[in-house]
Amino acid sequence: MALRQQKQYDWKDSNLALFGSETEKQVKKESAKHEPAWMQAGQTCGLQIWRIVNWKVTAWPREDYGKFFDGDSYIILNTYKRASEELLFDVHFWIGMYSTPDEYGTAAYKTVELDMYLDDIPIQHREVQGHESELFKSYFESITILKGGADSGFRHVKPQEYMPRLLHFHGDRQGVVVKEVPRCRSLLDNTDVYILDLGLKLIQWNGSGSNKEERMKGLRYLKTLQGERGGKCRTETLDEDPRDIRNEFYDALTEDENEEEQQESVDKTKELYRLSDASGNMEMTLEKSGKIEIADFDSEDVFIFDTKDSVFVWIGEQTTQQEKRNAMTYAHNYLMKTDHPLVPICCLPENTYSKAFQMAIAA
Repeated sequence: MALRQQKQYDWKDSNLALFGSETEKQVKKESAKHEPAWMQAGQTCGLQIWRIVNWKVTAWPREDYGKFFDGDSYIILNTYKRASEELLFDVHFWIGMYSTPDEYGTAAYKTVELDMYLDDIPIQHREVQGHESELFKSYFESITILKGGADSGFRHVKPQEYMPRLLHFHGDRQGVVVKEVPRCRSLLDNTDVYILDLGLKLIQWNGSGSNKEERMKGLRYLKTLQGERGGKCRTETLDEDPRDIRNEFYDALTEDENEEEQQESVDKTKELYRLSDASGNMEMTLEKSGKIEIADFDSEDVFIFDTKDSVFVWIGEQTTQQEKRNAMTYAHNYLMKTDHPLVPICCLPENTYSKAFQMAIAA
């Protein structure tokens, strides 16, 4: 089964620009009441995940939490409590590298809708594949990124249709990240672990420099995949051996393929922008750069705090409704013009606690 030709997302196609209108707000309020996916959302502590399918919010199987397809977009809700008995929430929309504008636009829109359904209590986050926030990654023992859309399947295997996958395991005792990578021999890193998934056979390849955590995570993942397929697939483990140049693992690998470019900011100077409509028009102005302190924020406006590794949208308690509704859009559009457009965005109302924000201010 050949994967559909994938097009990498272009943020200029995003319909996030629709956010902020009065019509949009009223439509969202009404639709939130009738969205079946939200009926059980946020009622008890724990994680809930939905995938966007044809503009609709569909529940993601709990056994697949931590697995994401790069052709899809998802909504993730974490419900928790602090000292009080009051339920608190973080809601994230996650965008796969090849998710379509319709999919990630719907995910963003529905995330705001869920926020309204939960009485504006949640902290909202935007996550992009490969640039996830530490908070997002903390929800999962590991994150697995698979190619294609969820309809590609990875549990029910038909030998004549299954497209082989190569999974890359990289990390340490702080955590191991699992990602599907091109099946190219020249891209193998012998300090890591790989699993070649042939559908009815799974081969784990341990690089000579791989660590114990990577090998153990690979082994557990191997057993999990085997269990998901009813124990019908065979497994094999190979330790790297330079003399072993011909075997089923290497034979399944292809010619060279370019790795995807990572986008990171070159200039790491922190910047603080003020978003205000005091003049009658919505304006975004640079407030300060360099060392940013909590005293630099005030309650009357929205501030966009760019650490170059992430962006925090700080929403003052006395800011106008127009400023509040446009906060995510402005942060999104601002990042599109920078050299680091994919970093996480966190929308944070004043007096809401965020460990990541506190650490960014203290740094």
